[in-house]
Amino acid sequence: MSAVFGAPALAASLAVNIEVPRLNAAEYHRPYVAAWIERPDNTPAATLALWYDVRTKTNNPEGEGTKWLKDLRQWWRRGGRELAVPVDGVTSATKPAGKHQLNFVEGTGALPRLAPGAYKLVVEAAREVGGREVVSIPFQWPPASAAQPVAAGKEELGEIRLELRP
Repeated sequence: MSAVFGAPALAASLAVNIEVPRLNAAEYHRPYVAAWIERPDNTPAATLALWYDVRTKTNNPEGEGTKWLKDLRQWWRRGGRELAVPVDGVTSATKPAGKHQLNFVEGTGALPRLAPGAYKLVVEAAREVGGREVVSIPFQWPPASAAQPVAAGKEELGEIRLELRP
């Protein structure tokens, strides 16, 4: 594991692999995607990533990109509406079809220090003229050993893999 400036040498880490499937649709739009960590009572512990239309106000004077964030319904209701976007290191542009990896070290960036216990990774995707899908993976923190739990979506999301490293 490579060192991250400012991170404790033995901090636990996780990687999130999100597959955006290639869909055969007459009118295809890249999905908005939110990835976050929830506690057992469904309260958010951290928003890890938010992919949406981030065009500048020059190109997008009405702020259309943020207008549709509420279509990520579960993320929106569980705390997304309180997030002032953009957020450095969390928000970015929508992604094309393919596999995308996000890496986090506890206590840095989007991954705060988490109390030991049960959590779940939740990934939600919503697409204009398309569907909406939510996939979750339960996990224990901190990880006792390396693990790679996997879940898969049916339409809007492909394989979701969580890589835990003690």
